[in-house]
Amino acid sequence: MANGQQRTKNSKISSCILPCGTLNLASERRRELKPTWGEKEGGCFSRKCLPPKVLVQSAILIWTRKWSFEVSQLADDENNDVGQSDVTRRDFIHVMSASVGAVATAAAVWPLIDQMNPAADVLALATTEVNLGAIQVGQSITVVWQGKPVFIRRRTQAEIEEARSVPLTQLKDPETDEARVQKAEWLIMVGVCTHLGCIPLGQQGDYDGWFCPCHGSHYDTSGRIRKGPAPDNLLIPPYVFLDANKILIG
Repeated sequence: MANGQQRTKNSKISSCILPCGTLNLASERRRELKPTWGEKEGGCFSRKCLPPKVLVQSAILIWTRKWSFEVSQLADDENNDVGQSDVTRRDFIHVMSASVGAVATAAAVWPLIDQMNPAADVLALATTEVNLGAIQVGQSITVVWQGKPVFIRRRTQAEIEEARSVPLTQLKDPETDEARVQKAEWLIMVGVCTHLGCIPLGQQGDYDGWFCPCHGSHYDTSGRIRKGPAPDNLLIPPYVFLDANKILIG
């Protein structure tokens, strides 16, 4: 009877040893031999039957795989960061190269552009200052501004009234006299016919103003075209009164 029990115990120990590996026999004999789920099925799948070495190796393997996965993820992130850094660095280099090229081009081209600017003597003619104190009522003078003649006339009261009494419907290029002068007695305009650039003659023609003998254009006492081929009124240059008797044209 005792021998039978001993054989049963040994068979159970053997069933546990075979699938799991070599165990300390003395330790197994001291272990309480309660049948486990694995033992009931003829194998050993319980944690109690796994040797410590296998448990440690399994734990190391699991931890190693997890660590390798995390390292690979970190490497991918670093590669992405490096790629973005390379892109940013490359963009910066491109911008700097383009900037340096633009500055160099501008430095090379500027002397060519600068030589096309008007000379000092030309700039001096850009404006013309005229003293009006010596001009009497009914008199006219001609000055030069930017190489063009400018008519300056101190009109009589009759000339002012005649210019302002004309209906706009009778004008080829409708414009009021008030819009063409800053002060009623002073008429200042470019003395070039708007037809082909001739210089009209003053106080002549059918309207007591200016007449261009080249093609027969007639202008009134406000310099507006009234008859002939000229399409527009005589031009008014930019000017300002510096004081009561002085103007600056241009």
